[in-house]
Amino acid sequence: MSNSTSSNPSTLLPLELVDKCIGSRIWVIMKGEKEIVGTLTGFDDYVNMVLEDVVEYENTVDGKRVEIVGTLTGFDDYVNMVLEDVVEYENTVDGKRVTKLDTILLNGNHITMLVPGGEGPEV
Repeated sequence: MSNSTSSNPSTLLPLELVDKCIGSRIWVIMKGEKEIVGTLTGFDDYVNMVLEDVVEYENTVDGKRVEIVGTLTGFDDYVNMVLEDVVEYENTVDGKRVTKLDTILLNGNHITMLVPGGEGPEV
């Protein structure tokens, strides 16, 4: 029996599914408390990804939600990312606090799940 996808056109391999998402918004759920939403512009065989228009969501231990928005300017083989023009938003009981950051390095080495077309968690 052949494992070819040509015998069953509805079967997609994981990298084929990711390839179909290029140019689309994607929701990346990381190990731990972080989730990232951005436009997928490229990836490699290890699913190291390049995302644009990125928003990072992080649930803190005390229930606060943190969002980091910036421009991706570089990354390495381990998907450690460099962002510029970064703004950090923190939703607290007292309201939303905004912190401006010049550049931030994010370690994206722990992807748990990808959601094509996802717009991220509800705030």
